[in-house]
Amino acid sequence: MTAMLRRRFVQLSALAAFAILFELPSAHAQTPPNPIPGVVPALAEDIVAGSRILADLGVVDAFGHVSARHPANPNRFLMSRSLAPALVTSADIMEFDLDGKAVDAAGRAVFLERFIHAEIYKARPDVMAVVHTHSPGVIPFTVSQTPLRPLFHNAAFLGAGAPVWEIRKEFGETDMLVRDSVRGKSLAAMLGDKSVVLMRGHGDVTVGPSVKVAVFRAYYTDVDARLQSQALSLGGEVNYLTPEESAKADAINLAVLDRAWNLWKMRIAPTAGK
Repeated sequence: MTAMLRRRFVQLSALAAFAILFELPSAHAQTPPNPIPGVVPALAEDIVAGSRILADLGVVDAFGHVSARHPANPNRFLMSRSLAPALVTSADIMEFDLDGKAVDAAGRAVFLERFIHAEIYKARPDVMAVVHTHSPGVIPFTVSQTPLRPLFHNAAFLGAGAPVWEIRKEFGETDMLVRDSVRGKSLAAMLGDKSVVLMRGHGDVTVGPSVKVAVFRAYYTDVDARLQSQALSLGGEVNYLTPEESAKADAINLAVLDRAWNLWKMRIAPTAGK
């Protein structure tokens, strides 16, 4: 081996060691999965944005997930592979059937609680998006006798009710996770025709006609819960929204939803949709 070749070999060996040490991307890294047929990029980007928005707002941390019904096939839905919400990208979005089976897993890990989404889509043809969070503000209302009620206009959707699903009632002592279709079906039944269902000692699920609406409801469910806890701590009777006020306010909120969505997207803009 000539001196020149020896120097080149040493240089390449050093570069390879540097790449391994600092985890530089390989030229042969796995390419992203092909786009899901019938799904416009904007929908996948909404799932990404919704996941990152809820992380930015402190409603989710390493856990929680956002999904959307497939726009061309109502018997399918889309959600990320198993990943912290703040890290989700468009390349992570996968397709599932309503039994919670990945259409093309391609070796990717999936969320254990995907059955929350699958069974709600089965039970509610009107639902086009589902969000599951472990909202810190909401948890106290899942374990106490105090119902979660709307006390300000942005949470007016709570006027229809926020039932609490008690997993122990049907399934005894569990790990608290919705790990199969049977538990998912029970949760969907408790949700009924409401926008929100609370999960005892676990979190909540919000639904809506779009990802934007489901995310809006997830955030303001948490905000309302925190405000209600503060109001109750002051003592005396809390003056909640009436059913008629709730219905009127909710209609207005949906009409101006993009104001909040665009603000939230601006906050996560450097990473949303990548």
